[in-house]
Amino acid sequence: MNTHELILKTLHNSNLTEELRDAEIEALANIMSVHEYKAGEYLLQPGDTRLNKTLMVLAEGEVEATATVAGENVTLHLLQPGDIAGIITFVGGDVSQISATVLVKKDCKMLLLERSRFENLLNTNPAIVYYIMRGLVRHVHGIVRRMNMQSVEMSNYIHRTGGRY
Repeated sequence: MNTHELILKTLHNSNLTEELRDAEIEALANIMSVHEYKAGEYLLQPGDTRLNKTLMVLAEGEVEATATVAGENVTLHLLQPGDIAGIITFVGGDVSQISATVLVKKDCKMLLLERSRFENLLNTNPAIVYYIMRGLVRHVHGIVRRMNMQSVEMSNYIHRTGGRY
């Protein structure tokens, strides 16, 4: 499979593009690049600016997002193909706001979308920008809902409430 086919396949499998038509996905694919990373490499770390302002979509392989909480590493999310990372700086957050680390667990290929290239679509295809931003909001909302549910479950377990413990 060539690079362009990999980008299209990944975008079609990502919920990021669920509101886009095929022609819009093609336009988005034309401004993305693919980078390969080896197991053990870090994609994101606190203070790292290499991929600043870049949205990452996992195409192949496995990566793990972790954070240090109370001195211990905690796994936040194992990313599957189609999942997204680097949202904070892509939408305009400061690199100093990054507290998570994204580590490659199994050799992977990542689609990279630079914010400046994405913003250029505002002049030619503003609907793509609108629908992608909606997709990012839905993605972040899903993460928050999942983390909230896990927090409630942990609280119920610790305090033995909810009737299941």
